[in-house]
Amino acid sequence: MSRKTTLEELVMRYKRRKSRLEAIKRAYEEWVDGEIKLIDPDPPRDYIEYLSRPAYSLWFWISISLVALTLITIYLTEILPPIIYLRYILGSIFVLFLPGMSLIEALYPVENELSPLERLALSIGLSLALVPLVGLVLNYTPWGIRLTPILISLTLLTVALLIGATYRKYRATIAEYD
Repeated sequence: MSRKTTLEELVMRYKRRKSRLEAIKRAYEEWVDGEIKLIDPDPPRDYIEYLSRPAYSLWFWISISLVALTLITIYLTEILPPIIYLRYILGSIFVLFLPGMSLIEALYPVENELSPLERLALSIGLSLALVPLVGLVLNYTPWGIRLTPILISLTLLTVALLIGATYRKYRATIAEYD
């Protein structure tokens, strides 16, 4: 298609011959096959707008929430012992997934560069590589390898990588519409 049409116009064009559900299915199949490309008619104009629109940055806010929830549960475990199991789950995600995921998102900002399974595997693998490096660096600092320095350094690393990833994704989104 040379001219830009809305998804609604495309479905209406297909609907002339078929039912609305079949028209939507056909449009979806053409999108999956790469015959048509769907673009946002109103892309974000700046980085702040990119961060404020959930269609673009929901993954970022979920990751930041997981980091914050992990920190809260770690320090609330002393007050509320029953949440220790939540601490184990969130701590595992915090250590084994989030640092690698944030690095993968920063390195590969375009969604179709890697499949979801590749992203998951690389996220776990890179986390298993990054976390010991953070521990190694902390070992040579005056703070040493204790809970608080590890939490602070992993939080700073993960949040910095997440912010870098959102900026790279924003730049890739802008480049797609130019």
